[in-house]
Amino acid sequence: MPVVGTPTDLSLLAGRWVGDFSSVETGRSGSVVFRLSATGDSAFGDVLMNPTAVANQVQVPNPSAAPAATPAPAPQWIEIRFVRVTGGRVSGTLKPYTDPICSCPLFTTFEGRLVGDTLSGTYTSRHQAGGPSQQGRWTAVRERP
Repeated sequence: MPVVGTPTDLSLLAGRWVGDFSSVETGRSGSVVFRLSATGDSAFGDVLMNPTAVANQVQVPNPSAAPAATPAPAPQWIEIRFVRVTGGRVSGTLKPYTDPICSCPLFTTFEGRLVGDTLSGTYTSRHQAGGPSQQGRWTAVRERP
């Protein structure tokens, strides 16, 4: 997908980035790895979303009978579709992917800011069928050779 941004802005995002994401709303957290290469007016990349286990939030009167944590969903690669890069600010979307909990399509947008070798920001995910959106935070640091 073409990017709205100058070649200089795009070149600032080139590299391999490693970080994490978390959402207080959903209790989900995990790691992200993405790599970007910038060519002309386009940037290409994907995120390896590796969610951690999500504890079952159900209240159980007898703690010894509490259900075990839900096992961690399998990691999945998700394509990044950048929308805008300008002055160290980045925003975009991820290709729709399968929510590991409900096995339904999830649509995610993100925005963030680049400071040195650190990108950080927020994301919002929505299910195809509607309902409330889910929000969280993410941070990634560029790896240097």
